[in-house]
Amino acid sequence: MPSQGNQGTGARPAKDHSIAIKELEKMLADSPSPERASAKLAQMLNVARNEVAVLRLEKGSLRFVYPPELRAAGVIPVSSPAVAARTAATGTSLMSNSFARMKHVSLFESVRLGGRDDNQASELMPIQKIMSVPVAQPGGKVVGVIQVSRKGLDSSLAGTDFTTEDLKRLEQAASILARMPFMEEGTPIGESTTLAHVSLANSTTPVPHKSLTPKPTES
Repeated sequence: MPSQGNQGTGARPAKDHSIAIKELEKMLADSPSPERASAKLAQMLNVARNEVAVLRLEKGSLRFVYPPELRAAGVIPVSSPAVAARTAATGTSLMSNSFARMKHVSLFESVRLGGRDDNQASELMPIQKIMSVPVAQPGGKVVGVIQVSRKGLDSSLAGTDFTTEDLKRLEQAASILARMPFMEEGTPIGESTTLAHVSLANSTTPVPHKSLTPKPTES
């Protein structure tokens, strides 16, 4: 039976926030990988790992550092209409529990995410709900963006709505990620130098690191 998204995700109690934040901060001493940090974010906010995205600002564009499948999928200019670009450009957070009905760039939703152990890996689920938060250094300089979403065939199958408390938790986590080495421009990111074969727009050809400015879908 096909997966129908992160059904009922929000019904499970999320890990105690204060404990999770302390655990995330402790990771700083170990120079964690984007995978470890993103797994902790998923645990904190009670979402699947393929519902977390971390992007780093490089020369006026955003590059994915997580998930790894999107590292080779190109970059997003900050001047583009993408939600992540607006988050970086304005330095302000966004939360929407009706995201699927909004006009938005949907190109990256066509890339299959997740490994063999991920029960959502074989399905391309649209984003129904999203939080997008700037990753900023103490002085206010934006160095990237974190996005956490809930996916499903429709909103009712994607789990409960995000709350203002969820947004505050993500903003607090973002302040910690800003101090992690992988968020520094130019720092190597795991296996990101190897082009990944992604199913982007139904293509199996490796996509080079190039600027992507896709047209938004109509709501």
